[in-house]
Amino acid sequence: MWVWIAVLAIALIVLVVAAVRLLGRLSELRRAAGKLQRRQEEAMRLRAGAAKLEQTLRAVQQRAGKAQEQAEQIRAGLGR
Repeated sequence: MWVWIAVLAIALIVLVVAAVRLLGRLSELRRAAGKLQRRQEEAMRLRAGAAKLEQTLRAVQQRAGKAQEQAEQIRAGLGR
């Protein structure tokens, strides 16, 4: 009978140790998931900023093209 009690006690200790290790890993996974979510949000903000920057670049290019056309018209008017 003492043998069965010892076997149950050892099995219980092994089960508790395994549960503690599992809970430790779950908390690590939770932290990793939080970091991943924050990085995803940061990536979305960067993507939005890149899109806005691209629009600004297009507008600047259009203005540069118009300025170049005006400069050519002025040069043509001066006879150069």
